[in-house]
Amino acid sequence: MTQITNEIFQVGGGGFTAHEDAAIYLISFDGHTALVDGGCGRSHDKLLANIRSCGTDPAQIEYLLLTHCHFDHTGGAKALKEELGCQVVSHELDAPYLEQGNSLVTAANWYGSHIQAVTVDRKISGPGEGIQLGDRSIRAIHIPGHSPGSMVYITESEGLKVLFGQDVHGPLDPSFLSDKGDYLKSLDRLISLEADILCEGHFGIYRGKNEVEGFIRSFLTSA
Repeated sequence: MTQITNEIFQVGGGGFTAHEDAAIYLISFDGHTALVDGGCGRSHDKLLANIRSCGTDPAQIEYLLLTHCHFDHTGGAKALKEELGCQVVSHELDAPYLEQGNSLVTAANWYGSHIQAVTVDRKISGPGEGIQLGDRSIRAIHIPGHSPGSMVYITESEGLKVLFGQDVHGPLDPSFLSDKGDYLKSLDRLISLEADILCEGHFGIYRGKNEVEGFIRSFLTSA
């Protein structure tokens, strides 16, 4: 695992779990914990071991916060929900593809696989809403473009604004129901958040407002 703050860790992704997994992050606020994304599900036991190495009992995980419906982020959602009893959170615009087990829109077919249908317990609507984790708050923000229901999550830790901005880079594809206009607007929205730390899905962790903005802006200018 990689410690990002004393409350936030990377516990999954290439080099941590299966190589095709997007990054998986653990948030732990005074014994109240959540995962951001769940990978493909091909390294379930390794993921749980990594969570334990952070001093967290996986059974304490209250939420699986999904950033969007794609398989490298959500293929493990059903197994995590069944074993841990956590609530699955997704935007309402991506939730149908998870609940239907749609392997085209979720891109499971890109990985030579199919996605197991999973019930979404909490469907975020509109531009977003707050999620309470113990006495702390995590904000879910709708950033459509990569998929219709793509979201980021933002919270504070050690006085720093931490942004879980998976798949800032895209890509855009018709099978994902991507929208380039929405994607460009969403990148501007991400920049306006002025995060101190960006935890991205495939490109690592960026620290400092200038580094975060520079990374996001690079896709704005190249799109």
